[in-house]
Amino acid sequence: MGRGFFEPPAGSRFALRNVRVPACLLSSPVAAGEEFGTVDLLIDGGLLAAVERCGVLPASLGPDLDRSLVLPGLVDCHTHLDKGHIWPRRPNPTGDHPAAARASAEDRVARWTADDVRRRMEFGLETAFAHGVVAIRTHLDSLAPQAGISFPLFRELRERWSGRIDLQASSIVPLDVFLTDEGRALADIVAAAGGQLGCVTRFRTQPNGLLSPEFDAAMTNLFALASERGLDVDLHVDESGDPDARSLIRVAQLVVRLAFEGEVLCGHCCSLAVQDDDRIAATLDACAEAGIAVVSLPTANIYLQSRRSETTPRWRGVTVLHEMKARGLRVAVAGDNCRDPFYAYGDHDMLDTFTQAVKILQLDHPSGDWITAATAVPAAIMGLAERGRIRPGVPADMIVLKARSYSEMLARHQADRVVLRRGRAIDTALPDYRILDDLMSGA
Repeated sequence: MGRGFFEPPAGSRFALRNVRVPACLLSSPVAAGEEFGTVDLLIDGGLLAAVERCGVLPASLGPDLDRSLVLPGLVDCHTHLDKGHIWPRRPNPTGDHPAAARASAEDRVARWTADDVRRRMEFGLETAFAHGVVAIRTHLDSLAPQAGISFPLFRELRERWSGRIDLQASSIVPLDVFLTDEGRALADIVAAAGGQLGCVTRFRTQPNGLLSPEFDAAMTNLFALASERGLDVDLHVDESGDPDARSLIRVAQLVVRLAFEGEVLCGHCCSLAVQDDDRIAATLDACAEAGIAVVSLPTANIYLQSRRSETTPRWRGVTVLHEMKARGLRVAVAGDNCRDPFYAYGDHDMLDTFTQAVKILQLDHPSGDWITAATAVPAAIMGLAERGRIRPGVPADMIVLKARSYSEMLARHQADRVVLRRGRAIDTALPDYRILDDLMSGA
């Protein structure tokens, strides 16, 4: 069994004493200017029963952890479990976005049976669980006939993983689909699975220049289908370094014009970072008016964007997350792809994703409340009231780190973390890649 740096006391009622929790994740206030609250946590019957001032709970209830950090279970609101771990059989020959899209599509058509997708998704879920992830929204490639394979499989996995990982799913197809009857059929499949309706805000069979009447027609159809079925919307938006990729502002304008009442989450939004200040400001104003939330995928986008052979990348590939947050938008970071043509690396570890996000997006000096971008904010976007914060009454699903500060947390991998589920330490040993070897035949 994979074990961390300490073993929680036996029994259903115990305490973790003298631990530090980011102040922004506590329901009770801490002293002004304090980055962390130093507290005692009482766990009873699998729930976090109380959060007390340090020193209140008696030593007999549990160990003094000497200011070790405690985080709530982490939340990954944008990933692709169905694509995961196909790199050995379908690598990206150039590491850029067009080649990734081609390789992924070829693999889907040739290999994505129910058994193949199930086993790779389960591998991803087992890995995320061991790392301390408690909730995941996965996008599912949904061009026919794949939606009819992957969404029933998702429903099966959601049931099997209930109580371990809260699992959600969103469709992903080219925008063209919502100009055809396939869009309505897909919306019905998504609704039957209780998912989110999504697409890439790019056409597959039409030019992708400045926005056209067909863009408005397709997006209007998508919002109408979602409204009719009571679905939220989750979009892949402007994932390029092209300053003329401007669909984010138009999506926001359509949300307002159509009075769409559901949640709208826009992922990537990379091209906004290479537009001028006036266009950025106008786009953020539109997003704020529409109530749009944004998720940045820093590891995948720094891998894909600004990549040219024998040329050093000129930008970091990520969106203007600081400006979005300052404008009042809800912003999150998430893991995106894992060992597939869109990202050759990754391990479904949101703590690692947050660590890299801090460095790529400079979410430090001060660190402020940026940890909410991997905890409370994505939990709220996903509608998960019991996730993302340390407060009494929620399941004791937490991560305990030997690190005592952000500096210590971000400097090392935290391989000795203790992951608690319902107050008990789980096995954090990771599944062996060899489990999937037979699926890689013909690589």
